[in-house]
Amino acid sequence: MSPFIVLVVTPPEQAEKEQALLLAMFEEGLVTAHIRKPTWTTEQLERYVQLIPEAYHKHLVLHSHHALALRYQLKGIHLTERSRLAPETPALLRKLPGRTVSTSFHSLAEVAHHRRRYHYVFLSPIFDSTSKANYRSGFQLREVQRAMAGWQHRDAYVPQVVALGGIAPDNIGQVQKAGFAGAAVLGGIWQQPDPVAAFRHLQAEIS
Repeated sequence: MSPFIVLVVTPPEQAEKEQALLLAMFEEGLVTAHIRKPTWTTEQLERYVQLIPEAYHKHLVLHSHHALALRYQLKGIHLTERSRLAPETPALLRKLPGRTVSTSFHSLAEVAHHRRRYHYVFLSPIFDSTSKANYRSGFQLREVQRAMAGWQHRDAYVPQVVALGGIAPDNIGQVQKAGFAGAAVLGGIWQQPDPVAAFRHLQAEIS
């Protein structure tokens, strides 16, 4: 996850020309796209993956129907809170060597005290969400920065932390300076008139 990168999270329902827009973002340097379709069936999600050329499968991370990550040689999987606790998850993870495994947390304590090893975790909402109404930030960026700096001096494993929630061109620089490994963006991409231009703008703000 180094250097600092921008990850894109898809909207929960299909956006207009979504796959084509993702392909354009891959061409602009996007290396990780989180495919989050919580209400979709396996068949729907499989069809989505099939519409992405195989050359780009290495950039896709699935939030559900994780077995598809094995079938299509995808980048990895993202565990929801429910799937973290599912009894079949440990067996699934043993089948995924070389793939990324991530999850989402909503407090510094969760990041510091979790036991499973993740390649990276989302911490949210860092800023007030642009994609979820009334999803307000509960963090002070300086507090988060101090916590992450302290973790770097611990002997125990701590994952890389990716900021999620309200990321925009005018604050992504703050996220980078705070020590996050990256920023994951949903509303800041898909709620814009030109999602590809929005991604390009975010990339341009990274030092």
